[in-house]
Amino acid sequence: MQPARSNRIQSIDILRGIVMIIMAIDHTRDYFHFPAPFADPLDPNSTSIALYLTRWITHFCAPVFVFLAGAGAYLSLTRGKDECELSKFLITRGVWLIFLELFVISPLGWSLSLSFAFTRLQVIWVIGISMVILGGLILVWPSRLIAGLGVAMILGHDLFDGPHAVWLGEAAGAWGIVHQIQFFTLWRGHTVASLYPLIPWIGVMMAGYGFGELLTFQKARRRRVVMLLGASMTVGFVLIRAFNLYGDPSPWSFQGNPIYTVMFFLRCSKYPPSLLYVMMTLGPALLFLAFLETRTSRTWQYFQTFGRVPLFYYLLHLPLIHVMAVLFSLVTYGEASWLYRDLMNSRAVPSLPAGYGYGLPVVYGVWIATVLMLYPLCQWFANVKKTRREAVFSFL
Repeated sequence: MQPARSNRIQSIDILRGIVMIIMAIDHTRDYFHFPAPFADPLDPNSTSIALYLTRWITHFCAPVFVFLAGAGAYLSLTRGKDECELSKFLITRGVWLIFLELFVISPLGWSLSLSFAFTRLQVIWVIGISMVILGGLILVWPSRLIAGLGVAMILGHDLFDGPHAVWLGEAAGAWGIVHQIQFFTLWRGHTVASLYPLIPWIGVMMAGYGFGELLTFQKARRRRVVMLLGASMTVGFVLIRAFNLYGDPSPWSFQGNPIYTVMFFLRCSKYPPSLLYVMMTLGPALLFLAFLETRTSRTWQYFQTFGRVPLFYYLLHLPLIHVMAVLFSLVTYGEASWLYRDLMNSRAVPSLPAGYGYGLPVVYGVWIATVLMLYPLCQWFANVKKTRREAVFSFL
């Protein structure tokens, strides 16, 4: 059997693989760290520097993942697909991702339960919705218009920060899905947590789709353009953030300690992602992408493996971390009943035992073990995808 044709950009896969690995730190912390699993680790008044950095570094994951998903969609056009084929693929894959979030990731990854008492709508959900919308748009609009609308959405959505859901009355729940975190009940005993509002995540994917056109440039030119774009976003973030005028609902202020001043400065809103949050994460990520264009060491191939099979990795890492948390709890506490529910669903989770959790060294140890255990599986599946043409493999 002949290998499937591929002109993948290695630096894209490496960057995607790195953020996928970093993402697992946060999910490991959710189940293994103390004190309360969902206390805000970015609150400088109640966190440590190590915990702050552990959480803050994971902010890069979702924006880079969504942005590169859009770029990857455009690059599909350079691998033989036309707009109609790409539209069909995006819509089909988007619906598939929504299904996975609702019926696989949320119940089996986060809850280890099929009770469906608590459903999270998170990054896979929002990527799925964004792909469906992008799949429709590419049939009627050129890539630059799509990118322009996406950038406008990112730039302007903070104008709608505030208690707008209250103003909408009975439509408040819909606004929560669009632009605010929202917890709502579909029926008795079933709660839905909309944690990734559609705006501006849809705009991030649309901007990424336009960015994909830049990735078709000759390598040296591509590197210069990506570096300029990344530097502009990074400097722009610092300047806009410094004046506290726009771009994030939480202003920063000088503290008695310069380290805590920096912590307040970098504490930007993720739910929904503010303009400054997007600039703070995508700017340095693009600079790093330009750096990766010159890297040829075999060491980077380790990260590239994860970047070639991001969904496969995502589907495996959550239940693996969760099962390990159950085993730790059984050994330490003799039971793990609280881990057979989603820890965010406080009404369904039994009280955690006193002193529950482990320090950051354990968190990092479990994280490293998780990545090492998943590498052989991801390497195997990356090789399968590289040599097989069947369409089913494109959905994982």
